[in-house]
Amino acid sequence: MTATQRTHEHVTAAPAPSRSGRHGGLIAASVLAGIALAVLWSYEFVDKTIGDNVANTLLGHDAKATAIGGTAAGLLFAFVSGLAGTFTACNIAMAASIGPMTHAGGSSAGGLRVMLRPLGVLTLGMVVVSATYGFIGVLLGDSLPQLSTATTGGIPVRLVQSMVVFGVIGLAFVYLGLAALGRLPDPFARRPFARVFVIGMLVGGFLIGRPYPLFHKLFQWAADNGNPLYGAGAFVLQSLGNIAIVAALFALVVLATRGGLVRWLASRPARTLSISGSLLLALGVFTVVYWTVRVPAMFGYGWFPTMPYN
Repeated sequence: MTATQRTHEHVTAAPAPSRSGRHGGLIAASVLAGIALAVLWSYEFVDKTIGDNVANTLLGHDAKATAIGGTAAGLLFAFVSGLAGTFTACNIAMAASIGPMTHAGGSSAGGLRVMLRPLGVLTLGMVVVSATYGFIGVLLGDSLPQLSTATTGGIPVRLVQSMVVFGVIGLAFVYLGLAALGRLPDPFARRPFARVFVIGMLVGGFLIGRPYPLFHKLFQWAADNGNPLYGAGAFVLQSLGNIAIVAALFALVVLATRGGLVRWLASRPARTLSISGSLLLALGVFTVVYWTVRVPAMFGYGWFPTMPYN
């Protein structure tokens, strides 16, 4: 064997870098992006400047000050307030669903209707949780911390519930992100639609911790109404409003490219998983840091950097 042949054999036998090894930089960047977003986030801007103005414009009156006048008005308020809360800190993590939906859509053969199937799966997972919580929430009513006006240790009880719920959901997003990037066991490696369904359930779970004032008003109205079916319907509409913009954008891209963009991304599954994993990880880190570090710091528990505009 010549020296050239031995060199060629050595080169071809060298193992390719593992997927998890190649993603080290992406993981670090995603974590830093999530932390930076938690630091830069302005809840006053997204809750009031965006959220309140959107709700007031669509409803034609002051959404916070005007009482909900009846079932039809309550259901309309549910969807509009959900739409207005799209970009709040208790909902923005739903943007992480775009990557997994793209991966699931690209794994399916067929026309555009099949490409849009992931959107239906995401919605189904979300509706299962939001409808269940709306039904149970009305039955439990004011016994829930979410509707309490009490405080503990100087922190509103409803915010304590938010910290716990979003801390758990954020950790779930972090796990799914690291799993997609090959750093943790991935239970959905061969089941992309199951991944989308679980993410839909987590998005529906946002309602369990949401302290958003317009949602609090909706929840109180539903509890005072006393009909758990109204509660289930109102919470489903709230969740549908929460994902309406992202769902519309996903559907628009699929339709405009006739599925081409989804198929292009899915032509290299590792690329799509990288996008999915980085989105899930970044927004999971943001959710954990914002709700379990920044929010307690607002009440004197620990320290977190504050931007001048906050």
